[in-house]
Amino acid sequence: AELLSLVNKLNQDPAVNGILVQLPLPKHIDENKVIRTISPAKDVDGFHPQSVGALSIGQKGFVSCTPAGIIELLKRSGIAIEGKECVIIGRSNIVGKPMAMLMLRENATVTICHSRTKNLKEVTKRADILIVAIGKAKFITKDYVKDGAVIIDVGMNRDENNKLCGDVDYADVLPKVSAITPVPGGVGPMTIAMLMNNCVQSVR
Repeated sequence: AELLSLVNKLNQDPAVNGILVQLPLPKHIDENKVIRTISPAKDVDGFHPQSVGALSIGQKGFVSCTPAGIIELLKRSGIAIEGKECVIIGRSNIVGKPMAMLMLRENATVTICHSRTKNLKEVTKRADILIVAIGKAKFITKDYVKDGAVIIDVGMNRDENNKLCGDVDYADVLPKVSAITPVPGGVGPMTIAMLMNNCVQSVR
């Protein structure tokens, strides 16, 4: 109740242009309720149901920062998306689902995989663009990717030496692909950049 009243107070404050709630919240707090309380006009994270709905039907609104950052990264790297086979591993509301919507908007052919997907390797080996967001350290090896694929690694894990690593085994996959994002320093900075972009949009 305390958090909800604070969010409501910030909603009413004209000096506040954007509201971001750091997730995950403690277990006793209902995340969805908190997100729904944020004014859609200040939802710079793009998590409010109204923002998600707008994305799904191709209308304007705040877009979740990580997927938006990935699209920007691909475009600025000169990687064509239209007509490409895009496979997304992970179906979270934060990355997987909005990522699929954005890829469809760019005219890619999209497949979403998840923990129940059968013959995962067969599916991922079709991908021109493979986006991985599953939270399993170095899960994707060269056996999962086709020659010349573009790999976007959204994962942020710790390996056996407590070093930061992604969901993709970078060293194993690198010789086989045409482009791959490192962890750290790949998708993360793009997420922050798109958050700043959303903040600027909310001021306008």
